[in-house]
Parts: sequence; C-alpha cells; structure tokens
Amino acid sequence: MPEIKLTPEELRHIALFQDVTGTTVKDCIIDNENNMIIFVVKKGEAGAAIGRGGSNIKKLRKVLGKEIEIVEDGTTLEELAKNAVAPARVKAVKVVETPSKKTVYITVEPSDKGVAIGKNGKNVTRAKLLLKRYYDVSNVIIV
Repeated sequence: MPEIKLTPEELRHIALFQDVTGTTVKDCIIDNENNMIIFVVKKGEAGAAIGRGGSNIKKLRKVLGKEIEIVEDGTTLEELAKNAVAPARVKAVKVVETPSKKTVYITVEPSDKGVAIGKNGKNVTRAKLLLKRYYDVSNVIIV
C-alpha cells in the first residue's frame, strides 16, 4: 500500500473523529465534490465508530457539516472493495487491468445492488475514492 500524506485538515478531522468515537482511524478522505468525509477505521471498529443508533455519525455530521462515511480497513484490494460497499453482500471482486487503467468489478447479490450503489451512487463513489487512493483503480463497476 502506498504511504498516504494527510493534509492538516484531514489530520484535524481524524483527531476529532477519534475523540468522539474512541476508535482508531487509519485514513480520512475529504470529498468536497460530494460533501462527504470518508473515515477508514481499524478492522472490527465500524460499529463502535458509528455509535448506538448512529449517535457518533449524527454528532460528527453536525460539527463538520458534511456526510460522514465509515469504512473498515482491508488488507487487500478485494477486502477493501467489499468493505467499501458494505452492507451489500459481495459475491466476487474481479480486477481487470489494461495498460492504461485498472477496473474493479464488484459482483453483489442481485437484491443488494441498490445498497451497493447507494443513494445517488454514493457508495460507488466511496469505493472509487478508496480504491483509487490505495490501489490506483480507475473505475469501479457494480454487477
């Protein structure tokens, strides 16, 4: 995995997030275009990060004025791809590389396709941002 250089703003958001949730943040991506902040938390800590009834998310949304997205860390491209579209049930993750780009096809249960894509494509955008940052993926397609 490439070393990620965090901006001072991302570092402030991570400190705030960790104070509010008591969880370990591995990364923070600020997506101003879609008005969201994605926090990558340590494996197994997504539930604690969200809080009872989403209380931590609501608190952070109010303070930061953006949508808050939480994704558990993954040690492989496949694992991160699955976590990025959770809670959709992923059947397969396939990587297709050409000399100019890398595309990831995420196959989900047919009944979970809407969940995987998310409202206005939010979950696909989240997956694209994460997989681009860590694995230089150009495109993510839900099938």
